[in-house]
Amino acid sequence: MPLDLISAITRHAAERPRARALGDRRQWLDHGELADRVAAAISCLDELDLAAGDRVVLWAGKDVETVVWLVALLARDIVPAPAHPALRPEQVEHLCRQCEARGLLLDAPRLRQWRPDRADGDGWFWSPADGHEPRRVHLPATGTAALPPRGTPRPDRLAMLFFTSGSTGLPKGVMVSESNLDAGNRIVADYLEIDENDVVAAILPLAFDYGFSQVTTGLSRGAAVYLDDYLLPADLKRPLLRQSATVLAGTPGLLIPLAGQPWLAEAPALRVVTNSGGHLPADAVRGLRKARPATRLYLMYGLTEGFRATYLPPDEVDRHPGSIGYPLPETPIGLVDGEGHLLGRGQTGELVQGGPLVALGYINDPEASARRFRPPPVGWPDTNDARVVFSGDRVHQDADGRLFFVGRIDEQIKVAGFRISPEEIESVALSAPGVTEAVALGRPDPASGNQRLILHVAPLNVDVDTLRHHLRRHLAPYQQPAEIHRHASLPRSDNGKLDRRQLREH
Repeated sequence: MPLDLISAITRHAAERPRARALGDRRQWLDHGELADRVAAAISCLDELDLAAGDRVVLWAGKDVETVVWLVALLARDIVPAPAHPALRPEQVEHLCRQCEARGLLLDAPRLRQWRPDRADGDGWFWSPADGHEPRRVHLPATGTAALPPRGTPRPDRLAMLFFTSGSTGLPKGVMVSESNLDAGNRIVADYLEIDENDVVAAILPLAFDYGFSQVTTGLSRGAAVYLDDYLLPADLKRPLLRQSATVLAGTPGLLIPLAGQPWLAEAPALRVVTNSGGHLPADAVRGLRKARPATRLYLMYGLTEGFRATYLPPDEVDRHPGSIGYPLPETPIGLVDGEGHLLGRGQTGELVQGGPLVALGYINDPEASARRFRPPPVGWPDTNDARVVFSGDRVHQDADGRLFFVGRIDEQIKVAGFRISPEEIESVALSAPGVTEAVALGRPDPASGNQRLILHVAPLNVDVDTLRHHLRRHLAPYQQPAEIHRHASLPRSDNGKLDRRQLREH
């Protein structure tokens, strides 16, 4: 089990049982109650006949009970694979197949999507992979036993899966080890200086490592963690004004509109804001700094395959708002050219990351793992690294060692912090009535610092309203195209492949 998280929950339950630990819009648990609820969830898991190492996809909304189940799975050495709550049933089925899950743990709203014939009210349900009917699992209000004691550490044990789209194909399951989780908690909590006096606003999806990290870093340091969802900037009044959050993690899609809110200056306790998942435009940086001059703003960069890689110290943000900073502690970083040779300062190349945050690879996908996770290049600064991750991102390093994100090397699209595979969008579009050709592309969007998703389809008589309805049925909201362009036929190169370059110039 991950040492930092589980042992910390036990410790804080003993030392500070009545201090706030985990809350959502409906309830707060103190540290003692959190430990009891996790113990109760562990008892439920034991009744499901799950063994250490089994994979379980968890598909649910973001609330206290979801976190309790995730922590209980980790405590039992069962591998949780959280699915974004906005995914469609066929997408969740792919995740289950990809990781060879023993089953699916889901809440009542997701059960009604999974099985429209079921109307079981509220609660949680277990759908086994053997095809048996989903059955209700009862989560008691309190546990009957203490959390299990810490076993023998196994740093390379698979602890968790986070699904992320690669440059091609459907989402891949990134295998996160026990040491990845522990090192990530420790390194990030240290440089953000999170402690028991903090209230961490967990606004981002728990299916993303960045979102789940708000829970683990907060609970491991004894902070209070408040869970909420975000649609409009006013939604952030709950954590920032009413809950007096001290720490807020965001993506550009969240922080850009927040920077323009007149009420932001009224947040009574906000001391740290972090950005990752895309470049935060300079105007948004200046807006946040103007509204919150005493709040420390961390501009960060990371990829799911390596958790976090860099951050810019807050005292440099005003002078270098476009930078993603310097390598994290214990995190070797290098830039390589197209031949894999290390580059020096003042040059631009693919970012390569080593150190304890590099994941184990992609589950059940050795070919993709071999492409992304490779031996370090000649001259790598840390001789202890047997394997590093090649990010696929072009990054520039200035003469002082600061790093600046330039763009993606491959065709991957990033919208509002979400990594989107164009092939997944194209596959769904091609299954729509009348569509014979489809290409999905990303177009730079300076206002958001990410990209806009553009879908090109043929032939000209495709009904756009019908296509959009089809896409909404089969893809998540963040995967919906901002624009759809119709063509008589899509351009192709001399070798018969679709000409994406020509479409970008459209």
